[in-house]
Amino acid sequence: MGLIVLAFFAVFLLIASGGILLFYREAMLQRISEAINPHPQEKKLKSAVEQAKSSIGSLMATVENLVPKSDKEVSVMVHRLTRAGYRNESARKVFYGCKGMLPVLLAVIVTVTGLVHFGLFIVYLMALGGGFIAPDFWLDRKIKKRQKKITRGMPDVLDLLVICMEAGLSLDQATARTTHELKQAQPELCDELNIVVLEQHAGRSRSDSWKNMAERTGVESVRNLVAMLVQTEQFGTSIAKMLRVHSETMRTQRVQMVEELAAKTSVKLVFPLALFIFPALFVVTLGPAVITMADSFGSLSK
Repeated sequence: MGLIVLAFFAVFLLIASGGILLFYREAMLQRISEAINPHPQEKKLKSAVEQAKSSIGSLMATVENLVPKSDKEVSVMVHRLTRAGYRNESARKVFYGCKGMLPVLLAVIVTVTGLVHFGLFIVYLMALGGGFIAPDFWLDRKIKKRQKKITRGMPDVLDLLVICMEAGLSLDQATARTTHELKQAQPELCDELNIVVLEQHAGRSRSDSWKNMAERTGVESVRNLVAMLVQTEQFGTSIAKMLRVHSETMRTQRVQMVEELAAKTSVKLVFPLALFIFPALFVVTLGPAVITMADSFGSLSK
C-alpha cells in the first residue's frame, strides 16, 4: 500500500513539473535567447546614443575652440563648475560650447520671428550678449542651489558623524560610514565627503582633505567646520563634542534665518498691497458712488 501511494505521488510530481515546464516554456526560451543574444534593437539604440554623444562632444569641442578665453579664465571656470558639481572634462567643453552656440541660436530666432523690426542693432546686440552671458547666470544659480542644499544638510550629517564616533569609530571611518548611509538623503554633501575619503586613501593628510572640501564648496558653514576640525586636531580636544556643538549652532542659525524671513514678510507685503490690492478696493468701494454722482450731475445738467 505504501509503495502504491509513493508511486502515485511520484507520478503526480512528474506530471505537475511537466505542466509547469510547458506553461513557462516560452518565457524561459525568451529569457535564454536574450541572455545569449541581446536584442538587436537595444544594441542599435545604444550605438545610436553613443554616436550622438560623440558627435555632440566633437561639436562642442569645435565650438569651444572658437570662444576666446585665457588660461586664467579657464581655471576660474573649472573651479565654478566644480562648485556646481560638474567635475568631468566634458563639462567645460559643453559650457563653452553653449556660450558659443547660444548667441547664434538666439540671433537666428530673432531673425525668424521678425523681432528685428523693433531695432536691428539693439535686438541683435541683446540676443548676442544675452546668449553669451546666459550660461554664466545659469551656472551661478546652480552653484547657489547646491550650496544651499549643502548648508541644509550639514546638521544631519554632523549628527550621524557624532553617532558613529561615539560608537567607537574614528573620524575617517565615521566620514566613510556617513557618506554611505546618507547618500540618498544628502547626495551633494555626501559627494564632497566621498572625495575627502578618497583623498585620504590616496595619502593626503586629513586637514588638507577637509580644506580642499571647503575650497570646493565655498560654503561658509563648511569653512567654519574645517577650521574647528583643524583646531581640534591640533589641540587634541574631543571631536565628537565639537561636532555636536557645531550641529546645534547650525540648527539655531537655521531657525533664526527662518524667523528673519518671516519678519521680513510684513515689509515685503507693503508693495503688493499698495500697487494691486488697494487700487482694487478703491474701485470696488468708490466705483458705485462715482457712478451715482455722475448720474445725478447728468440729470441736473438736463
